[in-house]
Amino acid sequence: MIALERQAVAALAGGELIDESGVPALVTGPVIVDSRNAAPGSLFVAVAGSRVDGHDFAADAVEAGAALVLADRPLRGLPVAVVPDTVQGLGRLAHGLLDSLPGVHVVAVTGSSGKTGTKDLIAILLEQIGNTVAPVNSFNTEIGVPLTILSADRDTKFLVLEMGARGVGHIRALAAIARPDVAVVLNVGSAHVGEFGSRDAIAKAKSELVEALPDSGLAVLNADDPLVRAMAERTSARVVTFGAGGRNTAGGVGDLADVRAADVSLQDGRARFRLVAAGQSADVRLRLIGIHHVSNCIAAAAVAIDAGMQVSQVASLLSSADARSRWRMETTRRADGVTVINDAYNANPESMRAAIEALMAVAAGRRTWAVLGPMAELGAHADAEHESLGRFAAARGVSHIVVVGPHAEPIVAGVQTEPGWSGRIVTVSDADSALELLADQIRPGDVVLVKASRAAGLERLAIALTDGVAE
Repeated sequence: MIALERQAVAALAGGELIDESGVPALVTGPVIVDSRNAAPGSLFVAVAGSRVDGHDFAADAVEAGAALVLADRPLRGLPVAVVPDTVQGLGRLAHGLLDSLPGVHVVAVTGSSGKTGTKDLIAILLEQIGNTVAPVNSFNTEIGVPLTILSADRDTKFLVLEMGARGVGHIRALAAIARPDVAVVLNVGSAHVGEFGSRDAIAKAKSELVEALPDSGLAVLNADDPLVRAMAERTSARVVTFGAGGRNTAGGVGDLADVRAADVSLQDGRARFRLVAAGQSADVRLRLIGIHHVSNCIAAAAVAIDAGMQVSQVASLLSSADARSRWRMETTRRADGVTVINDAYNANPESMRAAIEALMAVAAGRRTWAVLGPMAELGAHADAEHESLGRFAAARGVSHIVVVGPHAEPIVAGVQTEPGWSGRIVTVSDADSALELLADQIRPGDVVLVKASRAAGLERLAIALTDGVAE
């Protein structure tokens, strides 16, 4: 963060400085919402959440060195910038700081799935040509996006942001804080369909990112997804398409895309393909697990090539890229030969299917375990989507399916409707019960996938399965 006087921070946030200490001080960052992360010079943003009110921890943050608190009321004895709403104040502060950095090129990524992995890949590529700031994990909300922006400084050339939405207007609000120079739209799936109501409504929300582009901007759109492809009509910016030949979405025309993957194949669960763009081509051999990464990679490649990188350099970097964000196809081979795939950060119908495909590719004939928890935010579609997932897992030949928690139980009905499946399905109440079952029954050579929405907390199960037993 750029160093600022307390008064300047308060002004940018749209608030009033109340400083009972009377001692001038610089706010140098980091900007934090957890008082345990406070450090000398930091700005603590007191967010009143559903369970915890950050204002109760403001004194702890200042004691640990925070130079200023962003709060919605005065706090006795503490240096405070008082704003009507701390989350909105945080957004105003981020917008104001970004305005003071005219050399920063903003790349924003959205989509129903793949946002975090694609954001990480874009950062890996752009780091080769300029100082790049990107969040770790999924900082894609009205809090996470401003926090990422506020970690930029005058040396930053690229700011890579992930933008999520839980309703129409959310991405528009985020894009108002950081207007994108490049908008990347990956797909329109079923994530959050319970809140949006339909895929068309999801598409409308995702298109807000494209609509926010200036005329001089760039829209990077998935040619394999008709709903994304149609977003070209919603912007006056340049459009570059990417595609994998319809592998991920029916109705795709990825073979005709500007940046595309050709000759895609799998080996040990890792994809190989030829990256084709700008009249050039180069071979890519991914270290990342799962064929779904092909689409993420070519989206990232489209951004980097437009920024001036050569196709051969992009292909080389993609071939050496590892996952940066935790619990996303995080693969560990234990000393006893058991392979654990921890993809428990979040889940939706599309990412669940991609993970099961990856499980089967990695296993290559070995015994497979799919430990599946509930998918959240599907609303009235929840039972049907879980049943469909069960049919999919059985049809792909998963040999052992462990269903965790009552909200995931419709998976069982789906498995039972798949003719010819001869595997085993078990339901358990929680992650601890699943761990007890697996500890007793998995054996050397087995491959275990752990996947659910974040609220299920199944990452603890995956960590327990690998803790202290990795090669």
